Amino acid sequence: MRGEPQGRCCAEEDGDYEACGTAPRQRVSRHSVGSTLQDLSNMEEQYDDEDDDDSDWEPVMRLISKKWFCVNCTMPNFDDVSYCDICGEYKESKILTQGIHQDGTAIGFDERMLLHFEVEMKSHPHPERPDRLRAIVASLSTAGLFPGKCFSLPAREITVEELQRVHSLDHVESVESTRNLLLSYFTPDTYANEHSACAARLAAGCVQISLQQSCLGVLGMVRPPGHHAGVKQAMGFCLHNNAAVAALAAMPLDVHHGNGTQEIFEANKSVLYVSLHRHENGRFYPGTGAAEDVGIMDAKGYCVNIPWKNGGVGDNDYIFSFQHAVLPIASAFAPDLTIISAGFDAARGDPLGSCDVTPDGYAQMTHMLKDVSQGRLLVVLEGGEYNLRSISSSATAVVKVLLGDEPACEMQDVLPSRTGLQTILEVLTIQLEYWPMLKSTYEKIQRQWDSLPSMKIKETRRKRRTTPLGPIWWKWGASGWPTIGSTGEPPDEVRSLFLEFFPA
Repeated sequence: MRGEPQGRCCAEEDGDYEACGTAPRQRVSRHSVGSTLQDLSNMEEQYDDEDDDDSDWEPVMRLISKKWFCVNCTMPNFDDVSYCDICGEYKESKILTQGIHQDGTAIGFDERMLLHFEVEMKSHPHPERPDRLRAIVASLSTAGLFPGKCFSLPAREITVEELQRVHSLDHVESVESTRNLLLSYFTPDTYANEHSACAARLAAGCVQISLQQSCLGVLGMVRPPGHHAGVKQAMGFCLHNNAAVAALAAMPLDVHHGNGTQEIFEANKSVLYVSLHRHENGRFYPGTGAAEDVGIMDAKGYCVNIPWKNGGVGDNDYIFSFQHAVLPIASAFAPDLTIISAGFDAARGDPLGSCDVTPDGYAQMTHMLKDVSQGRLLVVLEGGEYNLRSISSSATAVVKVLLGDEPACEMQDVLPSRTGLQTILEVLTIQLEYWPMLKSTYEKIQRQWDSLPSMKIKETRRKRRTTPLGPIWWKWGASGWPTIGSTGEPPDEVRSLFLEFFPA
């Protein structure tokens, strides 16, 4: 139905266009254009082609999304993204002037991993949350490291076939089934939503791609975490075992024992698995990782567990264990690549780990590992470290070492705590059977232990709260129930360092 145009001002009705700020239309019928085919065909009669002059025409820019073209693959991308959606190249890439960064440091990250979160709102937020990655990215950005000195790696979802190298098909299918569910739980504390399966496959895929790089250092900023995920089960916030799926060697830096990774590799002598973690005689989650757990069958001795007896373990105990146990064994193994599963929950200020490792301590340990595999290090973020300031500063310190910076302070003649020295001596006693070159170190530590009553051991302890800072399951670590070996009392918190190495 035709009629008079709506919304015209009074001045326009009277022909006074200057008063209303409009201009008369050129040779356009006062009747509105209808919606029939005849109306459309009559458009030529309403306009005079000879008067058309579009030389001053400009598009409405605010309605047009600006794009940039990737210097690496030439594909277009929207202006509000910094990395190419196709190949992952940085928007301001210097590939034409600096080459392919063979000696640089890469970051594996995909924003879709932030979609993995606990949908159900509970009385206390879940500690394994997207903000952990956001805080690290913000810290690296502020330090001018990423974007900047580090370059981005493209992400991809790992395939089902690749997952089946370490996981059972039932496990893979159970994780995939969560794509159709708004909210689900594998254990009381291991959640999933409709995006979790994609995030888990991206996490493992990021680590897999990292192994294919020629650069010396890579940080996999991935989630959900993986080192508690075993062959057949998801647990401890972990869905797929990212480090195990991607490679055959890794080294964890997490306050909890990497039980899933140990299960996967305990019969594989091509992988050296080293884990430093808080254990407390099995009272801390997940209750595994005793010094006597050395591997099975022909792979005995290729699993090295350093289980701390209490909380509060700091830089000195970790560095001392590296000097006298971790590095001697790792050097004898001579891996091509070192993978560090970094939970960072042994860091000072973490509410679950209650240990005292500083960013300088993490930097020093990372630096010590660079000589083991000719500088080839892959650091994979795990589920530990739930203090955002601690995880950000620790991850930033590690990335600086990957970029070639020296640690801020040297830690040479460190003195361990009494219980730390006892733990190292017990580990050496067990591992001496499989690594005979440890004999001189063992004898040295034994003499140190025998002289302990007259020896002043430096112990740095921080006063800690005796009440939990969050829900009671935080007090138990990454578990919603009492751990293996529990007497019914909430077990003390533990800090674990997990390392896996690949042979030549």
